Amino acid sequence: MKFLDLTLPKPTENLACDEALLDACEAGECDELLRFWEPLQMFVVLGYGNRTATEVNIDACQAGGIPILRRCSGGGTVLQGPGCLNYSVMLRIVESGQTHSISGTNRFVLDQNRRAFESLVKSQIDLQGQTDLSICNLKFSGNAQRRKRNFLIFHGTFLLQFDIASIGKFLLMPSQQPEYRKQRTHEDFLTNLELSPEVVKRALQTQWQATKPLHNLPASRIKELSETKYLKDEWNFRL
Repeated sequence: MKFLDLTLPKPTENLACDEALLDACEAGECDELLRFWEPLQMFVVLGYGNRTATEVNIDACQAGGIPILRRCSGGGTVLQGPGCLNYSVMLRIVESGQTHSISGTNRFVLDQNRRAFESLVKSQIDLQGQTDLSICNLKFSGNAQRRKRNFLIFHGTFLLQFDIASIGKFLLMPSQQPEYRKQRTHEDFLTNLELSPEVVKRALQTQWQATKPLHNLPASRIKELSETKYLKDEWNFRL
């Protein structure tokens, strides 16, 4: 597996990069890949099917200059920002393998990530809900996926040193919640792991055996998607 540690300057470019890498894999221009990036500013990211008005405090975001964007995968709405490490894995869909279904992929990827974090912390890491990782019943990682014919992207966030107190200011209580959340507020439900990004990235690279750097970045496709999709209100506010 190859790896890419790349944070682009703009949130829209980072979202576009994930989709462009998936497109490149699907087109046979890239193989399985692990990517890392770390937000330089705060912004909201809606899941593909989320309704803005039911998930986001739009007035607070506008007053605070917080961009509201939408990603290409499912899952819930999140607030991104410094202290939140993002990862993406591009995986081949194998009909008889662990990535043959949505649920199978969830289990496979989350178990890989759980194993990586268990080498870094003393407490037990649990898989909860459909796509969460938690420690002491507090969520530190949320994830989502998008599938094409031959490849999929599974991506998510790890809360390391994030300003969790700000989440309730810009996000509403989610319209759909895993059972284990039990209506807890963002501050009562989420936790930081207080690990350095470099330590986490090394552990994940080892677990995924991602040893070869990616050199052929689909730069033109990233630029195209950023400008024609992720910067457009027609995409970000379509629901």
